[in-house]
Amino acid sequence: MARLVALALVLLSLVTGNLAARAEDRDDAIRAATRVVMSQLEAFRRDDFGAAYGFASAMIRDLFDRERFEVMVRGGYPEIARSVSAFVSRANVATTDTVYLTLTIRGANGNTVEARYELVREAGDWRINGVVTREAPGTVAAPSGTARVDVDQRRSTRATSVMQASSVARSSAVSIAPPNRARS
Repeated sequence: MARLVALALVLLSLVTGNLAARAEDRDDAIRAATRVVMSQLEAFRRDDFGAAYGFASAMIRDLFDRERFEVMVRGGYPEIARSVSAFVSRANVATTDTVYLTLTIRGANGNTVEARYELVREAGDWRINGVVTREAPGTVAAPSGTARVDVDQRRSTRATSVMQASSVARSSAVSIAPPNRARS
C-alpha cells in the first residue's frame, strides 16, 4: 500500500510538473509574441518600415515586397501604421508554433481598433503572419473627418458623440424607411 501511494505521488508530481512546464512555455510564448508585435508597432511609429517588415512571416514576405508592404499597411491599417497606444487584451496559444494576440490600438487619427494578430514560430522566432482589425468595442463612429469617440469617456463627450451621430443620420443619403414602404 505504501508503494502504491508513493507511485501515485510520483506520477502526480510528474503530471503537475509537466502542466507547470506547459503553463510556463505558454506564458513565455505569449511574452515573446507580444514583444514582436510591440516592436513592430514601435518601428511603424518611427516610420521604419524596413524594421517593421523584418517582423513579418515568410508568407507575408512572399506576398509583399518591402515597398508594397508599406503601401498595404499605410492604406489598410492606418491605426497600426501610426499608433499612439496599444495593449494586449487577449492571448491564446493555439499550438506550440501559433499564438493569437488581440490588441486594442489607438491610432494617431483618433480611431481605436481591435486587432487580432496571428503569429507563427519560424526557425525559433515569432513572426507576424497576419492581422485583422475591426472597430474596437465601446467606440462610436464619428462623422467623416472626425475621430471615433470612446463610449466610456466623460458625459459631455458622449453627448457630443450622440449629437454628431444623429447629425450623420439626418444628412445620410440612406433611407431608414421600413421594408416594403415607399421611400422618399
